[in-house]
Amino acid sequence: MRIAQIAPLHEAVPPKLYGGTERVVSNLTEALVAQGHDVTLFASGDSVTSAKLEAFWPQALRLDPTIRDVMAPHMLLLEEVRRRADEFDVLHFHIDYYPFSLFQRQEVPFVTTMHGRLDLPELQPIFNAFSDVPVVSISDNQRLPLQQANWQRTVYHGLPENVLKPIPNVKPEYLAFLGRVSPEKGLDKAIRIAGQAGMKLKVAAKIDKADRAYYEEVIRPLMALPHVEYIGEIGESEKAEFLGNAHALVFPIDWPEPFGLVMIEAMACGTPVIAFNRGSVPEVIENGVSGFVVEDEISAVAALKRLSSLPREKVRAAFEARFTSKVMATNYVSVYEELLRQKRRTVLREVAAG
Repeated sequence: MRIAQIAPLHEAVPPKLYGGTERVVSNLTEALVAQGHDVTLFASGDSVTSAKLEAFWPQALRLDPTIRDVMAPHMLLLEEVRRRADEFDVLHFHIDYYPFSLFQRQEVPFVTTMHGRLDLPELQPIFNAFSDVPVVSISDNQRLPLQQANWQRTVYHGLPENVLKPIPNVKPEYLAFLGRVSPEKGLDKAIRIAGQAGMKLKVAAKIDKADRAYYEEVIRPLMALPHVEYIGEIGESEKAEFLGNAHALVFPIDWPEPFGLVMIEAMACGTPVIAFNRGSVPEVIENGVSGFVVEDEISAVAALKRLSSLPREKVRAAFEARFTSKVMATNYVSVYEELLRQKRRTVLREVAAG
């Protein structure tokens, strides 16, 4: 199948440091190539892929100090994909609702994975206007605010099987927090949970400009506590050691998280997850198998005392069964094939099968 993957231009694919959507696009692209598909990736020029790379912008927009309007390159990207649409069997967008209007007016099947939160009132009129545009959710919970959308399927994110693996004979030393420093991610709660449990907390987190004031006012004083160690933003190569040596990943979110990639990153390392019951959490974490789904800080502290009941090999097995990039790619291929059938176009696999 000839597949176009259209990524955001904010970060490289895969991102050098923080960047969930771009990392998912990379994992999906590589898995599709490994399955024998002809994949073209539209992304920034500093991306690295085994697919055909269409480097639409020289480097990730976040790293380009000359860019002040990040929408302008994306509009040009959409027009370039439209001009070349007939080169592909299916177009797969990862840039929010931006392609809806333009691409519903052409014949090549396309689908958009919605990677962000959808509980915003301003999205209602968009999905009312484009209720026939095919979209994919990354959790069932994510789609609840937009019942009118043309949901094709929920496809969970996946990771390559061998990028993150358990550390043999590990002796966990601390709790881990990995993500962004922002109110909805709950770092302040993670610090309190670790303190009440009498455990050390290592924090690997990015601080966006938009969250700088929150960090200075709320988080910085907590970082001075003796049980907290702030490492800063880490790259992909550092995650295996950071997560693998942790007793657990603490994920005390306070928002409807659409998926939460860090949860399956921890699971891949065999590290259980203690997560608040918000958003996608109960879909990703099997309570009592890959971690504990809790309601508040008190129950999180209690759950930490039961970590010995979660064998790390079973946590890893839960990851392998549901959250590898191979599983993700296979599920997306099913979506692509269904879109081709809806458009009465040839499904190459069925032709090959006679």
